[in-house]
Amino acid sequence: MLRRKGNLQSLAGLLDIPQDIVMDLPRITMLGNKQLLVENHKGIIEYTPSLVRIKLSQGELMIYGEALTLGNLQSEQILVEGVVQEVKYDI
Repeated sequence: MLRRKGNLQSLAGLLDIPQDIVMDLPRITMLGNKQLLVENHKGIIEYTPSLVRIKLSQGELMIYGEALTLGNLQSEQILVEGVVQEVKYDI
């Protein structure tokens, strides 16, 4: 399995393809503490105004904060808005 990942990383580098696409990795973009965009996710596990848990290909992403809302829900991306206080990636 590790060898396959190494081969995929090498191939991505040679072809100048982003590794998140080749290796099924999430792309997480944060704008201050007001917005967090998660691309390449596998679904929402839990949603409350103080916690959003998102399933990833390897583990989950936990977003803690205040007045959290979900916007721009698409099959491949989720926009979390509100006051983001902590982001935790659990494998």
